[in-house]
Amino acid sequence: MQKTPLRALTLLSCLVFLAACQENQEGQAQQAPPPSAVGVVTMAAEALPIINDLPGRVAPTRLAEVRPRVSGIIVERVFEQGSLVKQGDVLYRIDPAPFQVQVDSAEATLARAKAVQLQARQTADRQQQLRRNNVASQQEFDNAIAMLAQGDAEVAVAEAGLAEARLNFQYSHVTAPISGRIGRALITEGALVSSNASENLATIQQLDPIYADFTQPAADLIRLRKALEDGKLMTGDNEAEVKLILDDGTPYEQSGRLLFSEAAVDETTGQVTLRGEFPNPNGDLLPGMYVRVQIQQGVERAAFAVPQQAVQRDAGGQASVLVVGEADKVESRRVTVGRSLGDRWVISQGLKEGDRVVADGFQKTAPGATVKPQPWSPEKPATEQAAEGSNAEQPAEPAQK
Repeated sequence: MQKTPLRALTLLSCLVFLAACQENQEGQAQQAPPPSAVGVVTMAAEALPIINDLPGRVAPTRLAEVRPRVSGIIVERVFEQGSLVKQGDVLYRIDPAPFQVQVDSAEATLARAKAVQLQARQTADRQQQLRRNNVASQQEFDNAIAMLAQGDAEVAVAEAGLAEARLNFQYSHVTAPISGRIGRALITEGALVSSNASENLATIQQLDPIYADFTQPAADLIRLRKALEDGKLMTGDNEAEVKLILDDGTPYEQSGRLLFSEAAVDETTGQVTLRGEFPNPNGDLLPGMYVRVQIQQGVERAAFAVPQQAVQRDAGGQASVLVVGEADKVESRRVTVGRSLGDRWVISQGLKEGDRVVADGFQKTAPGATVKPQPWSPEKPATEQAAEGSNAEQPAEPAQK
């Protein structure tokens, strides 16, 4: 009977201890943080274009040096430096007086030759009539025919001389050989120019359309062609489209087309030269400008691409991504990064169809952790999406009376 209160007291103490342990475990369970929300991108094979970024220089479509065809003194410069000129526009005027004198002299020579020709023709007709009547000898008739032929030849020579004199007079007006933008004047009024001199009077460049010459390693071209033959790539039937990136990084608004690729490789650099043609209506592209040329040279049939921020690199430069596996646990996976495509990296090895790659929120997780995956959106991070989702799940508070 004396032991009964003691046993009751011991049993009561055990019950209090067990209740305290249960409350402690429930508190710890309540204090455990929920899984972190991360934005994931589900891998799906897609056809991605192969766009190469190559260095290039802008070149004029046509280039012409304005040179005189006759010698003389420049009396007038007609064009405005840096302006647009059309083919046939007068640029310079050479003193035309000497050439006008040559034209007048050639016209007089032609008139004299025609007079001699007329006399020879009349003589030949007369001798022919006399020969029919057996009055003139055969020798006199032959001499008359020869004089007529000589007169015809002198007329032809005089006509050629007149044509040459008129042509030289026409050449005293130096005209534009092509249409385009003319540069600075290299000769001023009063200068003596010669048709045999090596100096030019000005330079005209056709800038619309305009060329962009760029180079690509020959090994890259061979690798692309081999992949195309193996069926790993596909290409469209249309001509290749090329785009320009200016020196300051801004894209050029007009797209161009690929004209050709050089049939030979430069021995010193191992590069192949390619040429693209671009419209240049506003004259924004000038010869000699450095540009980057983006050209699509094929389409990879089944490729995987991830946002650039999803790729992490260790101290050795090895690339890896975080992948959400079974039971929403995070694991690190090494990948091989290929080319860039806008704001994404093309992954050549390491990923497969259906993999969920962490693109946002990876700073708050680590391999082995359990996460709450959310579809990733470039406009909104995963934390905001999770917050919106939790707010939507909470019931509305009752209205206060």
